[in-house]
Formats: sequence, C-alpha cells, structure tokens
Amino acid sequence: MLRKVLARAGVALTAGAAAVAVAAVPAEAASYTAFAFSQSGTTQPTIYSFVNSATSTLDMTMYELEDTTAVNDLIALEKKGVTVRVILDRQEKSADTAAYNSLTAGGVGVVWSSTSFVYTHQKTITVDGTESLILTGNLTSQYYTTSRDYGVFDNDTRDVASIEKVFNADYAHTSITPTDGDHLLWSPTDSRSRLVSLIDGATKTLDVEELELSDSTVVKAIVARAKAGVSVRVVLETPSDYSSEVSSIKAAGGKVVGYSDPNGFYIHAKAMVADYGLSTQAVEAGSMNISSNSLSNNRELGLILTGTGVAQSVASTIETTFSSDFSGGTAA
Repeated sequence: MLRKVLARAGVALTAGAAAVAVAAVPAEAASYTAFAFSQSGTTQPTIYSFVNSATSTLDMTMYELEDTTAVNDLIALEKKGVTVRVILDRQEKSADTAAYNSLTAGGVGVVWSSTSFVYTHQKTITVDGTESLILTGNLTSQYYTTSRDYGVFDNDTRDVASIEKVFNADYAHTSITPTDGDHLLWSPTDSRSRLVSLIDGATKTLDVEELELSDSTVVKAIVARAKAGVSVRVVLETPSDYSSEVSSIKAAGGKVVGYSDPNGFYIHAKAMVADYGLSTQAVEAGSMNISSNSLSNNRELGLILTGTGVAQSVASTIETTFSSDFSGGTAA
C-alpha cells in the first residue's frame, strides 16, 4: 500500500526499498518510509493518498486540523462505510472547531482530547489498523509549503497495535500506559529517556532539528556529546529564544543555526539523526518538542529506528533534508 501511496503522490522511493504488504508485518519484515514537507507541493497528495487508501477504518489524532480537503476526505470515507474516528486537541478549539463541526455534521466520530494531558499534541493517522503515518507537523494546509516537517509511514505490527490501543483509550478518555511496540516513544511516558538514550548513543555525529530546545535533561545530553567530541549540529527556528541552551552547545563545540523569519521558512520539525551511515545509526521523528511540558505533560508520539537496514530510507530522507536546512540557516 505504501509504495502505491508514494507513487501516486510523486514521492521517489530509493532503489532498494521493499514493497509494503497490505497486512501489517513484524519489525524484521516491515518497511519504514519518510517524506519531508515539501516546498514543491508534494506534501498534500502524499497525505491525502494515504487517507483515501482506507477501506475499513481510519483513526486520527491531530493537534490542529485546518485542512478542508482532509476534512472532506474523512467525511467522504465515512459516507462510503469506512469507520472514521478523530481526536482533536481541546486547547486548540479556535483552530479545530470548524473541523470538529464539519466532521460531526458528516457523521464522523470526533471527540475533544482528554483533560489528562495539557495538550494532545500527537499527529498520527492509522489506516485499516495496519499502517500508521507519524507526523511532526499538523494538518494545517497553509503551512505545508512554508514549514519544515516530516512524516514517517510505519506498518510494523507491534507499533501499529500500540498506536491503536492508545488511540482507543484516548478516544474513550480512559487511562493507559502506552507500550513502545518495536520503535515508539510516548509522552508523558518515556519520551525523555528514549531521546536521551539516542543522544547518548551517538559516537561520531548528532544532528538535531527542533522548534523548541528548553528541556534541561535533553540539552545536557546534547552538550555532553559535543564535549565528548561528537560532531553536533542543531537547526532551530529561533535560537534567540534559547540563548543559554545554544551557548552551552556552542561552548561544548557544537554548531547551531536558525531561521527566525516569521514570514519565511519555518522550522517546525522535531527530529534527530545520530551516527548517520554507521552501524550505530539512529533516527527519530515525532510530535514532541524538546520542552518539559512536551515530554512530561502532553500526549505525544514519535518513533526511533536504528541501524542501516530497512530503516535506511527514513534516515536518508531526514539527514539529507536536515543538511540542506543546516546549510541554509544563519549561524547562531
């Protein structure tokens, strides 16, 4: 299914990428493919094609949903007999109420997020219970071509089962302690420790692309890697918002760039790549910012893929895009 989705969207697959079966598969046979939100306009068809591939169920957790095409597609799926369920963040009603009302009127099951979390900041779409799209960005169409974000398709059985189990609990506003499947990290459960483990494992290089950079535990881990001689590069939207953290990274030997133009290209991503191309390679992408609130109090979801096997295309996409963004930034 994923190969068809990406082909329809005009997204190139690497030469060795394996086709993804319609049924979910275990980690050793699964495929993981990433895309960057593109200034060339390929983001929307990639997401829309995945949404419209649903034949039985579609579950979506979305912090902001302001894409009328996506909303209309969800309604059309429901009318075709697909069971569509959506969780929207209750704190973002100013952004999400139009979608909430349209979905409700269209017969789609939609709820506001639980009060158990400060924000439900997760951005995930699961189709037919077999494949999930984990996003760093929201479904807000005005930002598709102006912001840096990533999406990763994941059809690993254990990952998808965990995502669905958490969705069911969050949709019903019941408590749950998420499990990580094969590759997941969750807030407010283990995202901080999982990010620190990825950072601590870097032996040669560490690339970090983030909107926010304030959690002291994660920042200290990044600084420690730079002090240990790891080549650390960081891309931020507004380095001036995190001057002490940036100063610490730079003093340790790391390099930091930013963009900072509110009317220009916007770094909204949350991603890391450690030891690109080495056996110790690890790549992370998800909804969580490097902030205490995001890691401790929100509902957030990301994934970490390790090694240079089936996950290589994800690492390649994020690393290549990161390197371009780093080159285009202004030194902090």
